[in-house]
Amino acid sequence: MANVLFEQEYPAMTTPVALTIAGSDSSGGAGIQADLKTFAALGVYGASAITALTAQNTKGVTGIHAVPAAFVTAQIDAVFSDLDVAAVKIGMVAQAASIDAIAAALARWKPRHVVLDPVMVATSGDRLLAAEAVTALRAKLMPLASVITPNLPEAAALLEEPIARSEAEIESQGRRLLSLGCRAVLIKGGHGEGAESTDYLVASDTTLALAAPRVATRNTHGTGCSLSSAVAAGLAKGEDLATAVRNAKGWISAAIGSADRFSVGHGHGPIHHFHKFY
Repeated sequence: MANVLFEQEYPAMTTPVALTIAGSDSSGGAGIQADLKTFAALGVYGASAITALTAQNTKGVTGIHAVPAAFVTAQIDAVFSDLDVAAVKIGMVAQAASIDAIAAALARWKPRHVVLDPVMVATSGDRLLAAEAVTALRAKLMPLASVITPNLPEAAALLEEPIARSEAEIESQGRRLLSLGCRAVLIKGGHGEGAESTDYLVASDTTLALAAPRVATRNTHGTGCSLSSAVAAGLAKGEDLATAVRNAKGWISAAIGSADRFSVGHGHGPIHHFHKFY
């Protein structure tokens, strides 16, 4: 009887699920940990497949241990065989073998939305993707992506070009990235200059500029991971891409703006994923 009453008071609801495929950050500010915090903060159930373990803190990365590609596959298959995954976020992939495994798994399971964050360098400046793996990422993962979310240096690296310095150059790079097979590009402006941080969503028929005041803080660890995860969370909840990006931009701006409430570590501290709650 108690169970019946409980079910009547709290009827079953469809729970949006997102899967993050990324590396682990031992300090909890970026990677898998940041992704799961973002999903939770935005009302989405998060699952994970870990591609690499990093020994990392707010000051830098001291070690990377890649997970065998076969075990990356096993994690992804375990999640998809049981959970109704509405969106996938891909972050740090570490090595070409993992890229092959992820591409094969996504081709097999065919998720509705894929957000690819081409993580190459950590906030601290440490390289997180082997140079030889960049070609594999371009060829095998980008064509599967609903949207890719490079920052300005990553967009330039993917195209093997100098970093864009103007809105026209950013849009031009976005268009060239589209030609590599992804359906949309969100170029993040956090590495730019000026009073505003502007992100550019470039799709086949439009370019959308999203500006927010630039926040003066050292606590930016995990910003890129969290923004791409926020986009994935919106897509998992049924939002269209433009809406998901707008909402993610507003949320990440508030998380950065609230970051100085924390005193964590001695380097680039984390953003405040749960700023709405405490």
